[in-house]
Amino acid sequence: MPKILIIDDEKVIRATLKEILEYEKYQISEAQDGQEGLQKIQEEEFDLVLCDIKMPKMDGIEVLDQVSKLDKQPQFIMISAHGSIETAVEATKKGAFDFVPKPPDLNRLLLTVRNALDKKNLVTETKVLKKKLSKKLDMVGESGAILHVKETIEKVAPTDARVLITGPNGTGKELVAHWLHQKSNRASAPFIAVNCAAIPAELIESELFGHEKGAFTSAMKQRQGKFEQANGGTLFLDEIGDMSLSAQAKVLRALQEHKITRVGGDKDIKVDVRVLAATNKDLKKEIEDGNFREDLYHRLSVILIQVPALRERNEDIPLLVEKFLEDISGEYGTAKKAIDKNALGKLQEFPWTGNIRELRNVVERLVILGGQTISLDDVKKYADY
Repeated sequence: MPKILIIDDEKVIRATLKEILEYEKYQISEAQDGQEGLQKIQEEEFDLVLCDIKMPKMDGIEVLDQVSKLDKQPQFIMISAHGSIETAVEATKKGAFDFVPKPPDLNRLLLTVRNALDKKNLVTETKVLKKKLSKKLDMVGESGAILHVKETIEKVAPTDARVLITGPNGTGKELVAHWLHQKSNRASAPFIAVNCAAIPAELIESELFGHEKGAFTSAMKQRQGKFEQANGGTLFLDEIGDMSLSAQAKVLRALQEHKITRVGGDKDIKVDVRVLAATNKDLKKEIEDGNFREDLYHRLSVILIQVPALRERNEDIPLLVEKFLEDISGEYGTAKKAIDKNALGKLQEFPWTGNIRELRNVVERLVILGGQTISLDDVKKYADY
């Protein structure tokens, strides 16, 4: 049941609002002035506050201003018989959801209350999702190799420098790209990932730059490409070593001139995009073989980050296994399984040619098929080594 606090120095107004809102099944608390209201907000958790503006001791704008400094921030609806456009604008700037004049229209008040509570729920859900995403994208490990990667990310992320991320398949190159984005000034803008190896050569240019209606047989309508979708944010080009030479030339132009042209179009479109790229190939050898443009390589590799193979950081395996055990139990809705030291020791002996991706798959298999405490016998029986 949503909790609503009514702050108003007029007892009749408080009583009227309380009666209306309790009839709508809301839990109501009252405060007779701003100071009492602020104290209650500090002591209890409310979903919404209906706050008068003109009050003794502390007015509603002051209450709103003080609450904006707190960790827990309910939605605010300001109410006043002395309202003006200037007051409403000031309240909105300080974070109020809406402004309702006295005496309030019943239908408008209830609609505003519902909308404010919907926003509160949406904000809460967004925070939960961000927390889950942050946990999912956690970079686990304390080895020297992974600490070097983390330190490089901290230094490079706040800049707009292009980064080329290299390393074998399954090591977490996309995770590094996510962290570079999350710790950058573009974190609130889109992060768009493109797997260049998964898109046919004849479609990669349309995927990256978009196309105009009629540009080719199946182009039934105009379509934005990934560069436009990532405008203001970050574009991650995964497996860039598999990109066609013609697409490479267009990417090079986009990096040089900060503009693109859709397939079938002749209009230049300005884009503000930070490009991160990744590959498991030796691009210098690809350049020698004529498969990759040297000028594009130098444009992309302002900063190089080499993500180590799991066998180069096997001391991190116990930490990774613990994370995977926790993640998998959360996904399956089951109690987290334990793993004994001998089993962990055996996992550290394996070469892990598939790197972290392979380790995660093996841990999931052990969770499904192994005992409540995963043993050495379970590892010998269910791992592929």
